[in-house]
Parts: sequence; structure tokens; C-alpha cells
Amino acid sequence: GIKKPFTEVIKANIGDAHAMGQRPITFLRQVVALCTYPNLLDSPSFPEDAKMRARRILQGCGGNSLGSYTATQGINCIREDVASYIERRDGGVPADPDNIYLTTGASDGITSILKILVSGGGKSRTGVMIPIPQYPLYSAAISDLDAIQVNYYLDEENCWALNVNELRRSLYEAKSYCNPKVLCVINPGNPTGQVQNRKCIEDVIHFAWEEKLFLLADEVYQDNVYSEGCQFHSFKKILYEMGPEYYNNVELASFHSTSKGYMGECGYRGGYMEVLNLHPDIKGQLVKLLSVRLCPPVSGQAALDVVVNPPGPGEESYAQFIKEKESVLNNLAKKAKIVEDLINKVPGFHCNPLQGAMYAFPRIFIPCKAIEEAK
Repeated sequence: GIKKPFTEVIKANIGDAHAMGQRPITFLRQVVALCTYPNLLDSPSFPEDAKMRARRILQGCGGNSLGSYTATQGINCIREDVASYIERRDGGVPADPDNIYLTTGASDGITSILKILVSGGGKSRTGVMIPIPQYPLYSAAISDLDAIQVNYYLDEENCWALNVNELRRSLYEAKSYCNPKVLCVINPGNPTGQVQNRKCIEDVIHFAWEEKLFLLADEVYQDNVYSEGCQFHSFKKILYEMGPEYYNNVELASFHSTSKGYMGECGYRGGYMEVLNLHPDIKGQLVKLLSVRLCPPVSGQAALDVVVNPPGPGEESYAQFIKEKESVLNNLAKKAKIVEDLINKVPGFHCNPLQGAMYAFPRIFIPCKAIEEAK
């Protein structure tokens, strides 16, 4: 073939931060190491706050061993820590550990929820609304479940904003060939790099309430917000602040992961989902479905616990943790700006501002002569 002016392709398409050279967070690795080899709990080389967390995690494991199976929903004390984390993040909005499910990365949670929602046949087959551009997990899972993919298009001219008029168009057109029941939102956006504002999220929640759609909020990049003036708002928090008519009725599943953010711990396969307003009978079926895979990886559960319960002010490891966390996020922000600026210098390319997440999705303008030649 044609000789290329390069010898290799860097595979940066799945956000595998450590494979790209990002260093792990010391405290997270210390806690997981202590859990994996408890004899290290006697070593003076490890800080006491790491030992305290490791002991608590091990006490939640059968036989005090990370090698044991856990409850299907995950180790109870870690689910409690996840609930506390959500409450802190959302300014005191209550979170119930019973609504928390630890998962094998966020992907496991997303596919599991879709499994319990997909049903029917022919024109009554479940339709799942997903953003375009999208993360291919969604189209693959929908295809695997023989559900119907219902595309809605993000507004590229408005920095990939989510427009409710477009949601409505997509929904009503889909009703002619399926039964749209699920609305997926990725915020911050993958692969589009936008951070949706509060008004947008309110509009989406109102739309889901109005049309009785189950909301899936993929929020794995919630720590990856770079642009000034942008702020991550969780769907759960906005739903609560919209009042009981919404908060007590809209079905919502939110997802987070150890793989992104400042952690980048993709290989541990740690994650969680919080599910709101799911009927008790359906919750029982969800647990039954999840029990087929017994439990999520226990080392991933331990890693997740550090993500949601990091060192706090006054603890021995706090200063180092904050330094490492800020270093990672600052570097990601700088790289995002470099990528955006470089792409926009290439003739025929345009890239929207990279507000968050880990990807750029540029537009490529194909010259008219090239189109004519192709024809």
C-alpha cells in the first residue's frame, strides 16, 4: 500500500489513561495492595489512613479475604460509602445504599439495566434513545438485546448541546416502528466533550417525565470538567431540586466508574449504579439478573471505595492525594486545549471547545473536488 509518514498508531480511542502513561494515584494503590496482601498491614511503609480503609473493606469480605465472593450488590460498607459520596457531591440530597449496585465498570450496569427494560416484539419492541455521536457500547448492547436503536442528534453548531425539540422529533418518529421507553444521556459527553448545563438537564428530565421514559445518565466523566464556566450537574441532584412530582416518579439510573476521572483505573473494572423509583418487584428481578454473575470483581470494589472515600483534610495522605489528583486533572485540561487548538489549525478541520471528558470529535470538511472525484 501507500507508504505512510508514521510507523505506528496510538490507540487513544477508549480512554485507557494508564496505557497512555498516566501514573496511578498512590493512595488508591496502597489500599488495594493492603487488601490484596493483608500482611502489609503490619508494615510501617503504609500510612494509617490507608490501613484503616483496608481493614474496613476486609471486614466486609467473607473470611476477611479479597478472594471471597461478595453479596451480589457489592460489599455493604462500600455501598454505604458510595451513598455518602453521592450525598456530598449533590449537596445533601439523600442517597440510600439499597439503591446502589456495585458493577463491573459502568458498562456492566448499563447493559444490566437495559436487559430488564427491553421487551415486546414487532412495533411494541422496546426502543432505546441514544445520542449521536455516541459511545459504541450503547449501539452494541442494543443490538445484542435485539432492541431498537432510536437516534437523536446532538447540536454540533451549539457545542453539542442536547435539544429537547430534537428529542421530541426522534421519539415521535420512532413510535411508528417501536415502543421508545429508554432515554440515554452521556454527560460529560463521550465522544463529543461537552458539559450539559443545568437548564438542559432540567428540560431533559421534564421531557422524560412527560413521556414516561426511563432515564439512563452516564456520568463516568463527572470529574473531567475543564472549561471555565462549565460545571457538572448530576441528573439525580437536578431531579431532586425539581420537586417531589419529578423526584418521586421519574425512573433514573446513574452510572460512575473507576476507569475515568483522575483515577484512570480501567483494569480494575470498578463501578456503580444508583437506581431511583424502580418498582420493588423489578428491583428483585434486577438483583436476580445480577446474581448470575455472582458479584463484581472484589479488587474493583476496593478501588471504587477509595474513589468515593478518598483521604480528607487532616488525614495523613490528604496532601499527597490532592497534589496527585490536581496534577492529573490539570494535565488533562492542558492536553484537551492542545488537541483542540491543533485540530483547528488543520485546514478542513473544525473542533468545538473541549469542555470535559477525554475525547475530541472534529468535523472534517471534504473538498468538493474530492467528492466529485469519488463519484
